Amino acid sequence: MSDGIRVLLVDDQPLIRLGFRLVVDAEPDLAVVGEAADGAEAIAQTAALEPDVIVMDVRMPNVDGIAATAAIVQARPATRVLVLTTFDLDEYAFGAIQAGASGFLLKDVQRAELTAAIRAVHRGDAVLSPRATRRLLDHVDLGTVAPGGARNGERDDPYLRLTDREREVYRAIARGLTNAEIAAELFVAESTVKTHVGRVLAKIDARDRVHAVILAHRFGHVPPPS
Repeated sequence: MSDGIRVLLVDDQPLIRLGFRLVVDAEPDLAVVGEAADGAEAIAQTAALEPDVIVMDVRMPNVDGIAATAAIVQARPATRVLVLTTFDLDEYAFGAIQAGASGFLLKDVQRAELTAAIRAVHRGDAVLSPRATRRLLDHVDLGTVAPGGARNGERDDPYLRLTDREREVYRAIARGLTNAEIAAELFVAESTVKTHVGRVLAKIDARDRVHAVILAHRFGHVPPPS
């Protein structure tokens, strides 16, 4: 499984970890490389095991998922974090996304949705529904995610830094489209989209696709999600 996606499961409930392990290990391209029962253990396991994707609970004793996510993203930016939450309106989940998670899942997620989400964040896509995006924008202060501590009114509109094609890709990212979906919509190769996405994120100083979504909606570049 050296070529597969390495997954770390973090939850204080052993039965939930067991259920997710059975689902993940059943996939030929995915493998659970470790488990953790709280945030402190997750941080240590990430340093030791170097997983590609972490499925992270937020409400845990000792160190919670928000603090763990922030520490992990800072120490190992290449590792993607998927947040687990009981309710899609859970403000703890939004806190974890502010900390650097690439999206969130409900704990009652279906098997196919879980494995698809793991693959999506590993590709660099965000796992964030339109409903979740609206709620996220209601809770996230742009100043807390903008590079250099810049506040909303103090930074230039990132749209102005992009070429016409990059603007199309930027708006598509903000609508939650994956690289494959953007490629189909723009009639270009997926590898070309991946290159454009990288340039867009660099030019707008976005940490990741979730951050790009926040910027796009805050600056009014896409209609608000219904």
